[in-house]
Amino acid sequence: MKIEIKSPAFEEGGMIPQKHTCDGEDISPPLSWNSVPNGTKSLALICDDPDAPMGTWVHWVLFNLPANVQTLPENMPYQKTLKNGAKQGTTDFKKIGYGGPCPPSGTHRYYFKLYALDTEINLDAGTTKQQLLKAMEGHIIAEGQLMGKYKRQ
Repeated sequence: MKIEIKSPAFEEGGMIPQKHTCDGEDISPPLSWNSVPNGTKSLALICDDPDAPMGTWVHWVLFNLPANVQTLPENMPYQKTLKNGAKQGTTDFKKIGYGGPCPPSGTHRYYFKLYALDTEINLDAGTTKQQLLKAMEGHIIAEGQLMGKYKRQ
């Protein structure tokens, strides 16, 4: 099953507004998605850039988002654990929470990937993308992605 993920800030394949990047306010964009399948116990979100010169660069790790959540507002807080119980991991910027696009050169693609899981993830806040992906193995029941692009001026 596929989850449709959208943002009012940019279209699929479109340019991510500057305010959501290191050249602007560096705040997370608003996201929304359609209903997740029955049996979903939690959601996870990973945002990364496969075009980074040193390999894929991780911009956001969020997991244990309650299954009934269908939106993330703009400017999510930089906290290890959110009010709804969701946990945020460590990005390749070595920080908790969202880190916006900041490509050294050229136009890069940024994938916001949402996963519906049949379990909650037993990891601490601050975990890495790799640790989360390993913990999610065998538990993904649906997924979706939204890709935006950014090029520094």
